[in-house]
Amino acid sequence: MASFPDFVNENEIAKSQATGELITPTSPFEQKYGRENWTVAFAPDGSYFAWSQGHRTVKLVPWSRCLKNFAACSTKNSVNLVNGKLCRQNSDVSQKNKPLEHTIDCGDIVWSLAFGSSVPEKQSRCVNIEWHRFKFGQDQLLLATGLSNGRIKIWDVYTGKLLLNLMDHTEVVRDLTFAPDGSLILVSASRDKTLRVWDLKDDGNMTKVLRGHQNWVYCCAFSPDSSILCSVGAGKSVFLWDMDKYTMIRKLDGHYNDVVACEFSPDGALLATASYDTRVYIWDPHIGSILFEFGHLFPPPTPIFAGGDNGHWVKSVSFSHDGVHIASLADDSLVRFWRIGKSYPVEVAPLNKGLCCAFSTDGSVLAAGTQDGNVHFWSTPKYVSSLQHLCRMAIRRVMTTNEVKKLPIPHKIIEFLSYQMI
Repeated sequence: MASFPDFVNENEIAKSQATGELITPTSPFEQKYGRENWTVAFAPDGSYFAWSQGHRTVKLVPWSRCLKNFAACSTKNSVNLVNGKLCRQNSDVSQKNKPLEHTIDCGDIVWSLAFGSSVPEKQSRCVNIEWHRFKFGQDQLLLATGLSNGRIKIWDVYTGKLLLNLMDHTEVVRDLTFAPDGSLILVSASRDKTLRVWDLKDDGNMTKVLRGHQNWVYCCAFSPDSSILCSVGAGKSVFLWDMDKYTMIRKLDGHYNDVVACEFSPDGALLATASYDTRVYIWDPHIGSILFEFGHLFPPPTPIFAGGDNGHWVKSVSFSHDGVHIASLADDSLVRFWRIGKSYPVEVAPLNKGLCCAFSTDGSVLAAGTQDGNVHFWSTPKYVSSLQHLCRMAIRRVMTTNEVKKLPIPHKIIEFLSYQMI
């Protein structure tokens, strides 16, 4: 496992370039509680960006407009898209080609967001498909919102219309994730200790309840091929699920405190998990081993100290589209950009009271949400991926670690393809 060397001074690390901000307006008498931005999300096609402004409100803005405004306001690196007038939208097809801004009142505190898009040829698992109320087309874009009261609301992004109201959870819906294959399979993670699988092509019917967590479930993420689901939660839990059979594959052990975030690499060969134990682990999900460790407190805390309130809780982690960069957000008021093969951050940025982060669809920008309902953006570190890495990603998209190890090729190449040698 790689760890942060003692001789590296974080003050000497390059500072990440700020791209812009989205500021939530507040009144002088507004209470701070309830303004938390627990989640930020980019649409799969890069058309929209969404974040929770707190107090039940979700903001949907065209991402291209954000970038243009950031460029126009580059001198102050700040833009306020919240006070502007909202355009009225129609449901006709022509409007879908012109993404417009929306403000959505979800009726309760929003804890999670996820975009989903449909592929018509990806059939529902339900038999009676002719009785469905909704027939989602290829141009459909949905937004799922997970609420404090346990409900999940599904919205049409283009019209702002509420389509479905899913009501089986009994506690906070802490995270949501759509299967990347366009099937509109949605998985929700809740404080009621369960994960629930919903088929939106079957009018949002719940198809399965995944049980195994003994405490709150904080986060869940699909592998790029939609075959594996990772879920993490309180009690050091990291679970991997087979999403064809809805069975547990394995439980990953190694963290010393609650695990609050997880995400697969774009090729599915790696899994990043973030924990309150001050660490981000990079796993090989196919064999369950830890390949790298990114520490946020130095020297590394002992297991007892890591398991408590150590002041360096890692709140969020995100993999970039290039499969090289990983961003982490911790309680020490820093955002760190890591690079696979480097045991220290390649860039850092200041961020007070950060809660969540996510890379844009093309991986060029990182968005991070804070407790005051705002969003901050930074450019991803400039880096040109090697031809070897691009070949490795292409191979790992279609082959597991065990399949790679059976290839009749030199051992050094197998190690490289398995991310055991960078």
